[in-house]
Amino acid sequence: MVLTTGRLRTPDGHDIAYDQIAPAPGFKGPGVVFLHGLASDRKGTKVLALAEHCARRGCGFLAIEMYGHGESTGQFVDGGPSRWRDDAVLALDKLTHGPQLVIGSSMGGWIMLLTALARPERIAGLIGIAPAPDFTEDLLWDLLDDARRTEMLANGFVEHRQDDGVTVMRLSLHLVEDGRKNLLLGAPIGIDAPVSLLHGQNDISVPWDRSLKIATQLTSSAVQIHLIKDGDHRLSRPQDLALLTAEVDRLLAGA
Repeated sequence: MVLTTGRLRTPDGHDIAYDQIAPAPGFKGPGVVFLHGLASDRKGTKVLALAEHCARRGCGFLAIEMYGHGESTGQFVDGGPSRWRDDAVLALDKLTHGPQLVIGSSMGGWIMLLTALARPERIAGLIGIAPAPDFTEDLLWDLLDDARRTEMLANGFVEHRQDDGVTVMRLSLHLVEDGRKNLLLGAPIGIDAPVSLLHGQNDISVPWDRSLKIATQLTSSAVQIHLIKDGDHRLSRPQDLALLTAEVDRLLAGA
């Protein structure tokens, strides 16, 4: 597996870090693009599994780190769906050619949908892994009590301890306000490409019925939902990765 690491300069002078595998000579099918979750990066188990799978298939593969994440530049607290969508669209435009199968994990599932709306002609299919569109509203702002909302309004952020009980990240007022500009679930989502949604029913971060809502709102008639009864939010166990790569094969075969 020949993995190229690079940095893509944005119009305002920031860098998007990425890893990429070129398609095998003569390969004509779509490539695969992976979009990570909130406060995550391009180095996780799912990325490695996808990279190895794409290398075996001979298709291209791209994993980016959006603004304020991983090795990309920018401050995490200044990021939001608009900026992360722009990063994904720029990477799609500058680093890939032809149709792509876009995969989004958690927050990346929101960015995946926004990217598909921005570049419908470039989308061969979508795979959402515990996709979390609109999470800034009903899974963040709506869950803050009055004291925490007052703190966010006064300071511009609140500290949030992640599910591991150790890692702390700053969730900004900008993230919430920018999220409101990009809400999707209140109206039809005009995406007609094939879509697969994978969601664990033991997910304590993004409720599994979020995938049902997405499927209802998508205009595509080719939507499949896979509910993993004992699956958690990460879906990174061997059996979860096997399902993910099987869905990659299914959607690439139909492209």
